[in-house]
This record gives sequence, structure tokens and C-alpha cells, in this order.
Amino acid sequence: MTAATRKARTRAGDQDGRGGRPDNHGSNDRRSDDQLFDRELDLLPPEARWREWMGRVEAVIFAAAQPVDRDTLAKVVGRGCSLDLLIEDIRAELAGRPYELVAVAGGWQHRTRKNFADAIRAASGASERSVDLTQSEALVLMTIAYFQPITRAELSSFFGREISRDLIGNLRSAGFIGSGPRSPQPGAPYTFVTTKMFLAHFGFDTLRDLPNMEKLEDAGLLNKAKLLADIPGALAEISDEDGPPALLNDAEKASSALFADD
Repeated sequence: MTAATRKARTRAGDQDGRGGRPDNHGSNDRRSDDQLFDRELDLLPPEARWREWMGRVEAVIFAAAQPVDRDTLAKVVGRGCSLDLLIEDIRAELAGRPYELVAVAGGWQHRTRKNFADAIRAASGASERSVDLTQSEALVLMTIAYFQPITRAELSSFFGREISRDLIGNLRSAGFIGSGPRSPQPGAPYTFVTTKMFLAHFGFDTLRDLPNMEKLEDAGLLNKAKLLADIPGALAEISDEDGPPALLNDAEKASSALFADD
């Protein structure tokens, strides 16, 4: 971003209150925090203020082991600062670098670019995103991702065989699934949903980023109730050796894309 553009953006921010001082409606703790840490940077010229905010945001993201959400980043910039514009400028400055700033799991995280995956594997002897899951576990995880919240009994109906507690436990241990709301079915069984770790591990910002989501929806393949009613055991043909039935070929392709190495 040019200096002129930054000045224009910061001038616009000053007009809507970015450069103003905090109001008196916050808590005493909030006022104390503001006194200890200068978020607004009123004394800096607009361009220097913007550059300082960029540095703060990138430093917080770089130091974090997990994706950093908007609320966390808002603690280190002025109240009127546009985080979206700030992230856009940071990304522009990282163009051509071996890592980038990506939106993932509802936040932002530094990640190496995919075209450097071979170099990383050669240096470390391991894949950046190796997934120690069997094909059955991967397919069950894919099914949970697309049909959540879903019970173990519903998963068993999809696959035409019992989905074991051990398999569910493995996915839990990996941090990819957790307990969802109780189902309105008799006995109110627990449902399973994917976690933020699932999104972060596979590089998704939200579940809408799952492969072929819109295509599967348009084909009616994500209507859980309809599938369970019309084609019980739809995934019964899937095993560690066999491929999926033709009816869910698109879903299997989505699974392949989901678990493919970079």
C-alpha cells in the first residue's frame, strides 16, 4: 500500500473516531488497561500509527500457537482501526515471502506457502500436515463434518455397520471432534461436531470452506434426514479397501481433497 493510500485510510479512520480518546463509559479496568497500554497512538502521525498497528497485529499472530481471533487483535489497535484493511496490508507486504497470513478457524495465522511443502518435508523428514488416520476414521470424520451435529447411531446408519466408540475416541483424541447438543431423539443421545482444531488443521476458516459444499448441497447429498430415510446404509460399501458407492462419489472426492497432503 502506498503512503498516500495509508494516509487516506487513516484520515478516514480519524474522522470516524479511530484517533479519538476512549470515552468514559468503560469499566475502571478498561481505563486502567488503556493507561498502561496505548492502543490509540494519538501522538503519532497517521502513517506511523498505521504502521505500528500493522506491526503489533503481525507480532501477536506470529507469537500465537493457534489462530488469533478478531477480538484478541482488537486489544492492540485503536477502537476505530479497520482490522480487515490492516490484514490486507500485511498480506500485501508478505507477497513473495515463503509464508503468508491466512484466515483459518475464525481467526488469522501465519502459515508456510504450499509450494514450499517439499522443502519442509526434505528438511524435517515429515509432512507439515500429516494425519495419522485410517481411511475409515477419515471417512467418518468427513461425514461428521458435513452432517453435524450427528449421533453415533446416525453414523452407523450411514455406514450400514456400527461405528465403534473406539473410532469416535480416536477422533476425539486427535482433537478433531467434540460433543455437540443432545439429539431430540429418544434417550437424548449426544451428537458429535467438528472443532476449531479441525478447521485449523485442515486450513478452513469456516465449515462453508469444506470441499464441494455447495455442489453437495445442490445434489441433495447433505440432507441428513432424507438420506437416512431413503438410503439407509448409504456408505455401507465403504471399507479400508473398497471405494464408495457411486451415489456418494462427490462426497468421497471431497474427502480425498480434505485429507490430501499439500
